[in-house]
Order: sequence, then C-alpha cells, then structure tokens
Amino acid sequence: MARFEKLKGKLTTNARKHIAESNFALPGRRYPIHDITHARNALARVAQHGTPEEQAKVRAAVHRKYPSIGEK
Repeated sequence: MARFEKLKGKLTTNARKHIAESNFALPGRRYPIHDITHARNALARVAQHGTPEEQAKVRAAVHRKYPSIGEK
C-alpha cells in the first residue's frame, strides 16, 4: 500500500492506477475495495447507483475480503 497516494482519505488517479484488479468489486475497475474505508464506500455507492445484480456482487466481494463488515 506504500504506492497509494492518498490525501485525507481521497484516492488519487495515480494511486487508483496502481491498485490490483483483484481489489475492485466489479470488472472495469469499478468500486475499489483495497481498504476497509473504500469497501464501506463501495457498499454505499452501489446501494445508491447500482442494479440489484451489481449490489449483490459488490456485497459478496466486500464480504469475502472483509468478513467483519455487516456483522452485528
């Protein structure tokens, strides 16, 4: 994660380019989930703008990477 250039929690364009494809919830480098903050944000954004199918895929990807998210 040393190559990520984050400014106060924001992901820069250059940093996004260096994230592995496996750290995105959907193909096309959509919804980065490389850290827990961005994983939570991905869930929020897909809930607002995603189709039900996309929502299910993002939830599954986030849960695989961060099983504690969503537990009560």
